[in-house]
Amino acid sequence: MTSSPTGITYCKCLCVVICSLPTLLIPPAMRAALLIQRWYRQYVARLEMRRRCTWNIFQSIEYAGEQDQIKLYNFFGYLMDHFTPASSERNLISHIFRENNICHNVDWERYFCYKSIEVPELYSGPHLSFPITCSNAAELVEAFKNKQQLHSRYVLQLLGETWRLLRILPNISQISTCHNKEITICGDLHGHLEDLLLVFYKNGLPSSEKPYVFNGDFVDRGKDSLEILLILFSFLLVYPNDVHLNRGNHEDHIVNLRYGFTKEVLGKYRLHGKKILKLLQKIFSWLPLATVIDHKVLVLHGGISDTTDLHLISRVDRHKYVSALRPPKRKRQNRSGMTDSDLEDDDPTAKSVDSSRRRVHSLTHSSSTGTRHEVQRRSLQGLNNRVTCSVEEELKERRRQAGLSQSYGDLRNSLTNSDSDPDPDSGELLESYGDEWKQIVDMLWSDPMPQDGCVPNEVRGGGCYWGPDVTEEVLRRHNLTLLIRSHECKQEGYEFCHNRRVLTIFSASNYYEVGSNRGAYIRMGPDLVPHFIQYQANRATRALTLRQSVGRTERSALRALREKLFAHKSDLISSFQEYDPENTGLISLGHWAGAMEAVLRLGLPWRVLRSQLVGDTLDGMLDYHLWFRELAITEPNTELSNASLLETMYKHHSNLETIFRIIDTDNSGLISFEEFRQTWKLLSSHLQTEISDEAISDLAVSIDFNKDGSIDINEFMEAFRLVGGDLLQNEVP
Repeated sequence: MTSSPTGITYCKCLCVVICSLPTLLIPPAMRAALLIQRWYRQYVARLEMRRRCTWNIFQSIEYAGEQDQIKLYNFFGYLMDHFTPASSERNLISHIFRENNICHNVDWERYFCYKSIEVPELYSGPHLSFPITCSNAAELVEAFKNKQQLHSRYVLQLLGETWRLLRILPNISQISTCHNKEITICGDLHGHLEDLLLVFYKNGLPSSEKPYVFNGDFVDRGKDSLEILLILFSFLLVYPNDVHLNRGNHEDHIVNLRYGFTKEVLGKYRLHGKKILKLLQKIFSWLPLATVIDHKVLVLHGGISDTTDLHLISRVDRHKYVSALRPPKRKRQNRSGMTDSDLEDDDPTAKSVDSSRRRVHSLTHSSSTGTRHEVQRRSLQGLNNRVTCSVEEELKERRRQAGLSQSYGDLRNSLTNSDSDPDPDSGELLESYGDEWKQIVDMLWSDPMPQDGCVPNEVRGGGCYWGPDVTEEVLRRHNLTLLIRSHECKQEGYEFCHNRRVLTIFSASNYYEVGSNRGAYIRMGPDLVPHFIQYQANRATRALTLRQSVGRTERSALRALREKLFAHKSDLISSFQEYDPENTGLISLGHWAGAMEAVLRLGLPWRVLRSQLVGDTLDGMLDYHLWFRELAITEPNTELSNASLLETMYKHHSNLETIFRIIDTDNSGLISFEEFRQTWKLLSSHLQTEISDEAISDLAVSIDFNKDGSIDINEFMEAFRLVGGDLLQNEVP
């Protein structure tokens, strides 16, 4: 049958005529074809509904983890701001707030010097020469493709050269198209080296004829984040005018503690891993924040807000923001003429912040403009007797000083919102921050929404949600036509919104699970019209049918969701019992869905997911005790008599691992029993829960497998890993 427009129109008209005929007048063969077509459309619609539910599960769990990380870091910031300098718990985490504590660039050069590191003759990996050449960069790509590892001497040398180059680049890169070449724009890679290699295979290696913009989130989640960085940095050094790297929200050493990059580097470079990480922290802070193409297309990682000002962004001292989760502190003299070492800048070479800057109190979007004073700090005199104060004792003391009896959250709010003057005898160190921090957080963390306006991004915990009206205003104000951003995984690898004025590009395929999504990149010429190239890097996905692909990702998503349910078992049962005042053990499915959302707060369509999560019911009533027993979850291997501690452990295992890696300052992978106890004290204070010393000691002894008096972090986390059974016993066709 012809495929011309006329032929297509004819076929459509014929179908309409046939469908309008009485059933008896339709030929049997045509009737069968219509039935098959109707069945297939319903089949595809059901698969699409399952795929969307699966996507919502993955994304909701991902964003909940980001929110937990921000809350934990805010708690650490609270300890730093409000606890005495000699507090033992404060000392445990203080080093993450002043990572770059070398004062001059010459000292940095000396500290990260690679010359004393010898490359052994047995080393079979790539050898780099400096200044690095295009052949060196291509050799590095080939070596990593073949699973080779670059020697730490070359890693440090390459990172050092990258740091020197980044320091002279502007905050916003300006690039131009021309008629003989297109600009390629890539989104998040997240350690997926095979995606980067596939892009290079399909599109060509970066060069002066093949310019690239890489839009942040190079690291975390995947297993080859460092290799991606080394490849991109090598091409940046060879083609500094044609390769452009924007910073993402995962180019942040605090985020890396939770999402795998810290662990990856220390695992691959045990001897020099700590130096590599420190240098990378400095490099991340020097990455440009945005790129503008032909003065018309803005490329940045997260997004914008109603206060976004590119002129201000172009002037900020970006290297101060080693972590965008917390603004740098100003060095101020106290009344005795001394400076507080805990307030040193994240970059020791940076200039001091202008005193007129306003303080911003949280990562969420806020219009607050009032200057606030911190709670008074005690002078160093008489602090020796408080070195061993526990977190709870410190909290009680702070409440007593303020004349309050609030919980941690209430106390923090009262402290950050207090307009009272500090104690004139306390040696108070005033701090003030600028709007620039909020601008950077919005650029790295924000997401678009379909409604007009600008509201806090409470789903992620940082940045804002902005609407089409904000897009139009910001683009108009800066004479731009298009905003290209990344930051969100999209099933097709890209997505337009806001009347096609905002384009999301995501380049990590199979992000949540094999077959979960395509990756994509953009080619853009002088007409500034984006052209998309989609792909899936994993060959196995190409052999899967649509049904197999949806089923595979659905099983993975439901497994993750069931683990969430197990972790919140006590909270869910308590919520169910509110709907079961007579303690029958039965609740309606409507109440089940309401309780699920009230406890987990994932924003999921629980009624739609009911068929995958709930089996048989009795007259529409769910036996929730039986339901928990049928979740097909195998409990952790560790034998503990304290069930509540076990549940707390699993519910917050990511927070625990983050704290462990902070406390493990020598990166040995081991912490002492005392450090283990302090870790739990920090976590219990953060959660405002009580965990007895006896329970903590029992836990420590039970997981000290070799009985050497120390805890292996990796073994500890493995001991509490849950193993799922067959989560989808009867896959829906």
